[in-house]
Amino acid sequence: MPENEKDQSGTAVREDVVSTQGLSAADVAERVAAGKTNAFVQDTSRSVWSIVRANVLTLFNGIILACFIVLFAIGRWQDALFGFSAIANAVIGSVQEYRAKRALDRLALLNAPHARVMREGSEAEIPLDDVVMDDTLILRAGDQVPADGVVTRSRGLQVDESMLTGESDAVEKQDDDRVLSGSVVVAGEGTAVVDRVGADSFANSLAAEAKRFSLVASELRSSIDRVLKWVTWFVGPVALLVLNAQMIAQGGWSQASASGAWREAATATIASVVAMVPLGLVLMTSIAFAVGAVKLARQQVLVQELPAVEGLARVDIICLDKTGTLTQGDIIFDAAHPLVTRPGWEAVLSWYGVQKDANATARSLAGHFTQQPQDHERDRVPFSSARKWSAVVFGNDMWILGGPEMVFPAHDSQDPVLQKLASQSTELASTGRRTLVLAHGTPTHDETVPADAVPVVLLTFRENIRSDAAETLSYFAAQEVDVRIISGDNPQTVAAIAREVGLDAPHGFDARGLPDDEQELLQVINSNVVFGRVSPDQKKRIVVALKSAGRTVAMTGDGVNDALAIKEADIGVAMNSGAAATKAVARLVLLDGKFSHLPSVVAEGRQVIANIERVSMLFLTKTAYATFLAIAFGILLLPFPFLPRQLSVTDGLTIGIPAFFLALLPNAQRYIPGFLRRSLTFAVPAGVSVTLGLAAYAKLAANLSIPEAEIRTGSTLILAIIGIWILVVLSRPVTRFKGMVIGAMMVGLVLVYSVRIARDFLQFTDPTLPTALLVLGTSVACIALIEIVRFVHRRVAYRDAEESRQRLSK
Repeated sequence: MPENEKDQSGTAVREDVVSTQGLSAADVAERVAAGKTNAFVQDTSRSVWSIVRANVLTLFNGIILACFIVLFAIGRWQDALFGFSAIANAVIGSVQEYRAKRALDRLALLNAPHARVMREGSEAEIPLDDVVMDDTLILRAGDQVPADGVVTRSRGLQVDESMLTGESDAVEKQDDDRVLSGSVVVAGEGTAVVDRVGADSFANSLAAEAKRFSLVASELRSSIDRVLKWVTWFVGPVALLVLNAQMIAQGGWSQASASGAWREAATATIASVVAMVPLGLVLMTSIAFAVGAVKLARQQVLVQELPAVEGLARVDIICLDKTGTLTQGDIIFDAAHPLVTRPGWEAVLSWYGVQKDANATARSLAGHFTQQPQDHERDRVPFSSARKWSAVVFGNDMWILGGPEMVFPAHDSQDPVLQKLASQSTELASTGRRTLVLAHGTPTHDETVPADAVPVVLLTFRENIRSDAAETLSYFAAQEVDVRIISGDNPQTVAAIAREVGLDAPHGFDARGLPDDEQELLQVINSNVVFGRVSPDQKKRIVVALKSAGRTVAMTGDGVNDALAIKEADIGVAMNSGAAATKAVARLVLLDGKFSHLPSVVAEGRQVIANIERVSMLFLTKTAYATFLAIAFGILLLPFPFLPRQLSVTDGLTIGIPAFFLALLPNAQRYIPGFLRRSLTFAVPAGVSVTLGLAAYAKLAANLSIPEAEIRTGSTLILAIIGIWILVVLSRPVTRFKGMVIGAMMVGLVLVYSVRIARDFLQFTDPTLPTALLVLGTSVACIALIEIVRFVHRRVAYRDAEESRQRLSK
């Protein structure tokens, strides 16, 4: 910026002062007053109110609340027990999503606690938020850049921008080059003048785009929501049908209204409506997700949105970033391959490893070469990204360290040592290793390689592959989950690492050649396992293309460059060691960075899906028979044979309480698409069977002039017996634990019918012989029908499901 030129706030900024003395206290105060600070708070798009609204103000809760209020208004609070289920569901959902919101809000893109700046001629450490526009940043190896700026002085300054771009090689920064917030200084030192702060900085703008809230796709949740919508369509007409039947049963609308019998009609109508809504299914699903999240948290897996527990079990293709996922992201010295005999080369490598401006590759030498040179360095040539080599002079010896093809450019030399260097470096590079050569020659007076330079030793380096990567990928292969490696690194290097962890990747595809056409892109994705030189936008595009083809996609990564793809994937998985913006948008965060936790997540998801499918058949059977009963009794103009309190207790003992245990049992069944279809193909026929039995019982009992209270007692007893039998059918094979749960429920039902307080509360009466015979005969007939339904269901529904799974696997 020219001298005395003013910035947008009107503050005069002199370039020489900015670069050498930094800002004065007055300059800082003016910028703070103008709001030009690095303070930045990126809220998630969900407020606390929006979370509460989403979990409380639902159609499901609206139906239950309306019924709850009516019962209280007419003085029948004893029949309002069902309201507690709705309250529990809303509380669990709200608390879990609020926890996820807090986890998101705590994650900030910049992890460095302080920034180093020049203020009034002296160096100062200040909080990140206190950095202001035009501050002079002092950057040294290990620092994270707190705000965007322009380099004003560089002394071998190298910056790792892999978190932003995906390119793992450090970038050398010269004067007037830009540095971006979120990048890390890996070598050298320098200064930079801040020109973008807060929300305008590169890292925060990318994080803001990535952190837009979206719900993870959940087959369980969407299926249950679909059922609730269907039930909603039926609730109004069925309620009117039942109310009309109850009013007529009470002597007609006029007489019932005048005598107050309308209260009994309203109570019966509410009983039919509440029975239609699968109250506990929503609650059981929330509990299963919550318990799964707690179990995974004990294994160092943070679940940021509950249905993500289910999601990974449905994944059929997983996209992995190499750096930070398959590899640790650091450089490890591999081996030294001597080419000629030249004493002292070990000491030179030791010197390179301990220099303050050493990059990650040079630092990896320190643990292997420890004896320092006896002579002091006489001169040195700093590393340059343009020439790709550096040099040091000890006495009359010049040692050059750099890329073999840069120190010794390709030519037709017949020198056997150079030929050996070329062939060996090519061979080693093809295995995914990085190669450097240490050469020796006579010192030169300019920054050029000596004409008499001789290669002394070829050095190889490798990235540290995670010890659990191969085993985890083997697990996914066994589970028929496809894998794609998408990285910003060289495609052949990535392919070599992929082969090392057991993937069939003969070569890598350079993403710079990805086609624009969507169908052609899919063909390339399906034909290749490894993709290199992939930009952040291309990663996102690959994920979108796979999703559009009907695949369920998981994406793992640790860099900001992975954030958009992780956000777009069905299930995003981030490493805790990675960028905080990436963790903020991920559904799952591996807190200890262990890739091997993913099989545990899959297993937990499978348990949730398989168990919820089992309990959903319980709840949906109740929804089915409640709907059919309401319609049947409305058409037959019969009194509805239950009070809400009777249904609440019976449902609790035959469905709600046992479902809680069934939902949390171990279950390793492989995920098969079509959860809702399989559940309904059992629930609907079973519901019809129950309806036929109860309708026949009520009609026969009415014809025998059995009192209404006794009919209700018999109906509740039939429903309890059939409910227990459905529980037995769906619990097969019945293990010892399941047998104990079923036995406990049977004891509970006996107590309900035998303990005086419970009998009085539920308005039960002692059945006469005709009622007892009708109950026995109806129960036996319904049990036989349900056994037939289950037999056909297992033969047809699961056969179709297995065929569907096999088609998907192909």
